[in-house]
Amino acid sequence: MRYIIPAIMLFTVAAASSCNKMLDEKIVTNVTDDFYNTKAGFQTAVNGSYVSMRNFYSTERGMTLTETGTDIVTNGSDGNYKYTSQYTSQLDSRYDHVREVWNSFYQTINACNVAIDRAGKIADLDEATRKKGVAEALFCRAHYHFVLMQLFGAIPLRLHENTEIVREANRDPVPAIYDAVISDLLAAEAELPATQAEWGRATKPAAEHLLARVYLTRASSPQAKPDDYANAAKYADMVIKNYGFKLLTDVGQVWAQGKENNDETIFAAQYTTDAIYGYPDNNACRFFLMQYDVLKGMKRDLPNGTPWKRFRPTKFLIDTLYKDRVHDVRYEKFYTVVWKTNAPIDNLKAGDTAVFLPGYDVSDAVIASKPYMLVPPRLYTEKLYPSLNKFADALRPDNQASGVRPFIAMRLAETYLIEAEALMMQGKKQEAADLVNVIRWRSARIGTTPAETQANHDAMTVSAADMNIDFILDERARELVGEQMRWFDLTRTHKLLERVKLHNEDARNNIKPTHVLRPIPQDQIDRSTNNFPQNPGY
Repeated sequence: MRYIIPAIMLFTVAAASSCNKMLDEKIVTNVTDDFYNTKAGFQTAVNGSYVSMRNFYSTERGMTLTETGTDIVTNGSDGNYKYTSQYTSQLDSRYDHVREVWNSFYQTINACNVAIDRAGKIADLDEATRKKGVAEALFCRAHYHFVLMQLFGAIPLRLHENTEIVREANRDPVPAIYDAVISDLLAAEAELPATQAEWGRATKPAAEHLLARVYLTRASSPQAKPDDYANAAKYADMVIKNYGFKLLTDVGQVWAQGKENNDETIFAAQYTTDAIYGYPDNNACRFFLMQYDVLKGMKRDLPNGTPWKRFRPTKFLIDTLYKDRVHDVRYEKFYTVVWKTNAPIDNLKAGDTAVFLPGYDVSDAVIASKPYMLVPPRLYTEKLYPSLNKFADALRPDNQASGVRPFIAMRLAETYLIEAEALMMQGKKQEAADLVNVIRWRSARIGTTPAETQANHDAMTVSAADMNIDFILDERARELVGEQMRWFDLTRTHKLLERVKLHNEDARNNIKPTHVLRPIPQDQIDRSTNNFPQNPGY
């Protein structure tokens, strides 16, 4: 397979890679502005359009802003960002994660604008290269504006490159942001190919998937237009039917390392094992791990990972949403609950069970009878809990190294759930249930007999009567946990406060209406010569 590795900094590096080997590498230093009026400069700008995908996906800043502090993920014991999870007063305009995402996205939006604005002025640029490159830059620009709008609300809309220092900035209204994002994606969708030789570049189905997300988000907002749900369903349906994507038979293989470019993956942020082009913030593999390495019979090793203990599942996720473990395999596929001895001691030999989290209560007598550590839910702590394993990364060179694997940012299971929600909101509940069932049936346990398999299939089947927004949110949680969508899901459906208060004991006492938006970074306010308004409550 071939990958596109974004330029580390626009105006510095342009490169594409094949697996771990860089192809057609071009180092560009001390260039003049005229370089970006050439074919090589144009391609550098296009490659630079992808830079902030790696600043957001699989990073602590992106994960913290999108997963923790929700109904399904709360904080572990480590990290300096518990205030994000718990919505304390420290969550303010000085918060470095919002500053880093804001600044990175706007810098990369400018890279997109360089490619878009200059493409028509480059004499030696063939039409096919121009159209495809502009479409990729439009896709990326739409993505960044959309994420920023979801995080901050009204934001500066940047549709042309900065050719001089700009000291004044204004927050453009949300309807204008939606219109620009949709316009960019429609233009990108019209020109992008269905597939790309270099994996990681934008494609037509990726643009359509993102369009479906955008329409679904706007449909439940004050800016909603009458056909938003219909358009969300339409574009999701196009992705499902037109490109040969397929749900993997085994849901546990979707995130299998080395197999990320599978039949279910629509778009992924790219990383590489090449040290020159590696990215130090790709650390999703560390964030969800419990502190296994201090327990009897255990030591830290590469296969088990580096336990940073940032994020842990809420009781609601484990005990309620994943309650059915007889028929539904997703909990056992997505979570590590058995840890094998890798530091033999006493009666624990290498490979023996060292720690087991059974997921149900057992008596103290049963706990005491086991040679290994047995941890029922009542003994979970901020350091000891089931560990999400979707992002496990055993190919890092050592346990100090950051992750090297791609991050799947768009996949077909979500496409099904987008269409299901859009149809449900139009009153088409049976059609919605039919789509949800495709997702649920994929995760129905295969029995030892055909009759048992059929019984599991039937138990996983839902009906039109089950279709409501809370059920859709529950199903998205079971399927998409950890995939940087949960905070967006709860804010777009106006369920953040309700569900956090109900299901997140660490955050329920602090969350308030202010928190449906993130604080505008203080340095944006300070560097603007005009008055740049802060979001209410910060």
